[in-house]
Amino acid sequence: MAAALSASLSLPSSNSTSLSIKTIFISPENITFNKVPLCNRNVSAGGKVFPIRAQLTTEVPAKVAKVSKKQDEGVVVNKFRPKDPYIGRCLLNTKITGDDAPGETWHMVFSTEGEIPYREGQSIGVIPDGVDSNGKPHKLRLYSIASSALGDFGDSKTVSLCVKRLVYTNDKGEIVKGVCSNFLCDLKPGTEVKITGPVGKEMLMPKDPNATVIMLATGTGIAPFRGFLWKMFFEKHEDYKFNGLAWLFLGVPTSSSLIYKEEFEKMKEKAPENFRLDFAVSREQTNEKGEKMYIQTRMAEYAEELWTLLKKDNTFVYMCGLKGMEQGIDDIMTSLAERDGINWADYKKQLKKAEQWNVEVY
Repeated sequence: MAAALSASLSLPSSNSTSLSIKTIFISPENITFNKVPLCNRNVSAGGKVFPIRAQLTTEVPAKVAKVSKKQDEGVVVNKFRPKDPYIGRCLLNTKITGDDAPGETWHMVFSTEGEIPYREGQSIGVIPDGVDSNGKPHKLRLYSIASSALGDFGDSKTVSLCVKRLVYTNDKGEIVKGVCSNFLCDLKPGTEVKITGPVGKEMLMPKDPNATVIMLATGTGIAPFRGFLWKMFFEKHEDYKFNGLAWLFLGVPTSSSLIYKEEFEKMKEKAPENFRLDFAVSREQTNEKGEKMYIQTRMAEYAEELWTLLKKDNTFVYMCGLKGMEQGIDDIMTSLAERDGINWADYKKQLKKAEQWNVEVY
């Protein structure tokens, strides 16, 4: 903290016995203060002590605004809230998992007429129709957006989601259906939908078109990365052309659960130097040790390469999906960091602060 001292000293003139005075200025390095009240102090200069009135002003350095590495300029959040949601309309709803997949996942497109100005990586809220057991309107559920800002139709007037239908058996043996997921998966084209948001800045894409973007997804956690990849490889923008490396790891239980597989393979054909694609199918694949192929198991096959990339300041990691995936990935990184004498927990904090480690799990 910088401190500026301005002090004026009044003392009798050596050539006069009158009360006329001279004003002199003394540089701070030649001044020593005795501990006296703030406004009145004694100063020693040249071996003599004189009373002075000193004014000490403290100049606080102006805060430097943090410049984000993400595409956050002009980003909009919470334009629509639960009390006043946007009323969209379902335009398309189709199942995108195979009949033998463990659970259904649906891809749906809603009209926005450009009123929900979202970015890749953001989320929207959906308020399902009906009321809960207490007769109150259902609360909103958040879903990661599965389309680029231009939308699936390229006109910036739609927003897409991918939703897994939640059905499970509780402790009493009763079949329970998730309220919002079943509402969405059962939607018919033309049905109105109450939408809130957009929300979130954690998963926004990096600004640097030459960045390395490592995407780690399980199941419907693929949603934000579909938006990323459409912008990178399927769209043309005047202010953005991706020239870096996008590397997607997608973990699912069965091959019939590999959603958007054809899209990703087409991207790889289109930009083989800029896009790498690795699937981890846990119930069908194993590694050399015979272990099930989870996403962290697949990543372990590229451990050294991933660690080298992670030490670069233009590498950004994004993780989205089931919460359990985070621990497995941390275990890999911990062992790699230890080889370089680095504490992974501390290093991850640095990466997060630098916006290079971004997590959205549930």
